[in-house]
Amino acid sequence: MSDTLEQQFAAVKAHPLVQRGIAFLESDANKTLQEQLAMTAIPAAPFKEQARAAYFRDRLAEAGVSDARIDAEGNVIGTRKGCGGPALVLSAHIDTVFPEGTDLTITQKDGRYIAPGIRDDSRGLAAVLSVARAFDATGLRTVGDVWFVGTVGEEGLGNLRGVRALFREHAGIDGFISIDGGDMGRITLAATGSRRFRVTYKGPGGHSFAAFGLPSAVHAMGRAIARIADLRTPADPKTTFNVGRVRGGTGATAIAEDAVMDVDVRSNAADELERTAAEVIAIIEASARDENARWNSSELSVAIEDLGARPAGTQPRDQPIVRAAVAAVRSLGIEQLQFGASSTDCNIPISLGIPAIAIPGGGKSGGNHSLTEWFDPTLGHLGPQNAFLTVLTLAGIEGATQPQLPRRR
Repeated sequence: MSDTLEQQFAAVKAHPLVQRGIAFLESDANKTLQEQLAMTAIPAAPFKEQARAAYFRDRLAEAGVSDARIDAEGNVIGTRKGCGGPALVLSAHIDTVFPEGTDLTITQKDGRYIAPGIRDDSRGLAAVLSVARAFDATGLRTVGDVWFVGTVGEEGLGNLRGVRALFREHAGIDGFISIDGGDMGRITLAATGSRRFRVTYKGPGGHSFAAFGLPSAVHAMGRAIARIADLRTPADPKTTFNVGRVRGGTGATAIAEDAVMDVDVRSNAADELERTAAEVIAIIEASARDENARWNSSELSVAIEDLGARPAGTQPRDQPIVRAAVAAVRSLGIEQLQFGASSTDCNIPISLGIPAIAIPGGGKSGGNHSLTEWFDPTLGHLGPQNAFLTVLTLAGIEGATQPQLPRRR
């Protein structure tokens, strides 16, 4: 860390109101957990986040963020105004990966709370609310504006629509912190990019015996899957591929008229992402040609629908937003740090050259994106404390410290 940031962080941590806020956040741990459980029980399937968004907005207003509102995209946005410093967003995402109708009953076992979405990202939302309550309880005023945000569309086919809208509509944001991560000590500072496709093969169809010799949509898809499975991708930058869902045909005695598969390609590097995606597309198209050639036909076709693209990107580890997070988490007694890449709301600001990180919400968790996702609230207050200290270091305390987040021009 630079001497300036180190000195400013020390001044932040020593400030009497900050000390009061840190104590408040520890005492607020049970309320934070109860808010987390309450939001977990509110369905928030992709594109159907309205009920949870309304709940989050109302809780923000109760926490003193009086202008909390829901924008046209469905994001919740509220602001504590500063006095002319940088604009910093503290955010979590409202949606879950689970479809409408998923059983959200919360169970307990061995100190763990178990339910779909119990951590990702109900914990992030609850941590944002706890930090907002700490500001309200202490009366701390920052130099920069602090935005409290809940975004929609972070998961799956939401394609980051909420955070895209946030940066499209608000050009003056200088930094972005997402509370969305694993256990304490992890700092996500790079963006894993992705390309997603829905591939549809269509053929003439017919009886499996009487019409034998016609091209099959399922056979064409099978050719593609086998070739995709044999692809070789680099370990560094980590690059992956997956055929995640397949369907098609009408029965064993019918040559398949249609077949559909969903494909996901990811990489930590933009050029490798595009190279691998192009290779996958070439395989998909070649498999249709090969199936037609096998039966001397031209009746089978393939269509590729683009389901979404998330930009990949990196940023320097020594920039202020990362250094502030490191200082904050170490001051809480956590020395084991992990720096990594992931696919989060941070992809968008990183791709725009805006400093952004994702940090954990506290506690421990596992089984993410599964029906048995779990959360252990032990030492859960460390997540909001970490976010509180990081925000104050970057935004500055009025009359006491200078903001360490540079303003964009």
